[in-house]
Amino acid sequence: MSRVGFCMMDTDRFKGKIENVALILMDVDGVLTDGGIILGTKNSEYKVFDVQDGMGVTLARIAGLKVGLITGRQSDIVARRAEELHMDVCYQGVPDKLGPYLKILEKYGLSDEQVCYIGDDLLEMVILERAGFSVAVANARPEVKDICDYVTENHGGHGAIRETIELILKGQGKWQNVLGQIKSHFQSREGAA
Repeated sequence: MSRVGFCMMDTDRFKGKIENVALILMDVDGVLTDGGIILGTKNSEYKVFDVQDGMGVTLARIAGLKVGLITGRQSDIVARRAEELHMDVCYQGVPDKLGPYLKILEKYGLSDEQVCYIGDDLLEMVILERAGFSVAVANARPEVKDICDYVTENHGGHGAIRETIELILKGQGKWQNVLGQIKSHFQSREGAA
C-alpha cells in the first residue's frame, strides 16, 4: 500500500501518532538538503537549504515542539544552519544514530511515541522503526519508505520538512494558533514602525 500522496488535510489517518509528537528529529543530507554536497578547496563544503523548510522549523518551535537533527557527517555549515533556526539539538559526525537519539530522549524525558523522525536512507531505519511517527522523504530509499508511516510528496531539501511540520501542526490542532501568532507578531511590528 502506497503511503505517498495523502492530502495534507487528511490528518485523521495519523491522528493517534501525530497528537503525541513533542520532538521532531531529522537527518540532514537528503532530508534537510537535497543530498548534494559541493566540496571546494581547503576543505570547504557547501550545502543548499530550503527557506520554507527553515520556516517550518520556526513554525514547529512557535507551536512548542522541540526540533533537532542527527547526521553522520560533520559540517560547519550544518552547525550554522541549526543555530540560525534555534534547533534544540544538533548531533553531527555520528553514523550510528541510535546513541544520540537515546540521549536526546533521556535529556527531554520523552518516549519513542513522542518523536517524529524524518529520514531518507538505511542508517535511519533503526530510529524510524522506533519513532512514534516515522516519515520518509519522497527521495528516500524504497526500504525506508516501506517501514514509514508517511512518505512526503516533496523531496528532501525541497519542502519535505515543511510538509511534515504542517501535517503535524494541523493534526495537533495547533495550525490556526501558530498562524495567529505570526500575524500578531508582524502586526505589532508594523504598528511600532
